[in-house]
Amino acid sequence: MIEALFGPFAEFSFLRRALVGCLALSVSAAPLGMVLMLRRMSLTGDVLAHGILPGVAAGFLVGGVSVVALAAGGLAGGLAVALGAGALSRATGGREDASLAAAYLVALAFGVALVSTVADSVEVMALLFGSVLGVDDAALLLMCGVATLTLFVLAFAWRPLVLECFDPGFAAAEGARGGLWHLVFLALVVLNVVAAIAALGTLMAVGLLMLPAIAARHWAAEVAGIAKVAAGIGAGASVLGLLISYHADLPSGPAIVLAAGAAWAVSVGAGPVDSLLVRFARRRHLAG
Repeated sequence: MIEALFGPFAEFSFLRRALVGCLALSVSAAPLGMVLMLRRMSLTGDVLAHGILPGVAAGFLVGGVSVVALAAGGLAGGLAVALGAGALSRATGGREDASLAAAYLVALAFGVALVSTVADSVEVMALLFGSVLGVDDAALLLMCGVATLTLFVLAFAWRPLVLECFDPGFAAAEGARGGLWHLVFLALVVLNVVAAIAALGTLMAVGLLMLPAIAARHWAAEVAGIAKVAAGIGAGASVLGLLISYHADLPSGPAIVLAAGAAWAVSVGAGPVDSLLVRFARRRHLAG
């Protein structure tokens, strides 16, 4: 058992790099996922993850399987979708989710068409679902750098972001500049999704962003508590997912997301806050 748990990380450097990178992103993605959940924008992360696909494909066309090329292309594509849709909705007064949906559908269709023309089946699988072999030193530096930048920016943006989640009217009255911080927040989401591409792929990157945060709400009632629990769940899912990927020969992205999904299932069923078990016990108590 000890060999199965620790042996792969001790023996293979690429697994250690993937683990360190995923742990870093777990810490930075936790508060971002929590804010998305509180603002009822849980599907926005998925929209942005799909929206970066044309940029990733363009980066692959220019630089091949290069972290710099893929990250630059994905960042450009994701920022174009996120900031463009956000600015458009605020300028026209329309719903942001509608603008994001329109932009993401166009970007996804274009990205799939472009990827199918420039990559073979193995490379397409790596781009879409991730590969621990893709987490080289450059990818690890990107993941840790994005995590560090995210936490630094959130140190300044945390209060206005959380305030706008619960009382946007009061935030506006206090001059919290919610629109500006919202665009900064969307940019951070894009950065984290782009950084996760190497290990989780474009289709699975959002799993580490949202599933731990959604699961954590069943273990804590306060904002700070949810963020801490989400980081812990993300870290645990990263370790377990990489082990599953190694032993079962699965792509790393789906393996990590499945581990996070298992944590969510346990949380929904037996967590101390608003879980099925708590609601069932409460009904039995009232009935008695």
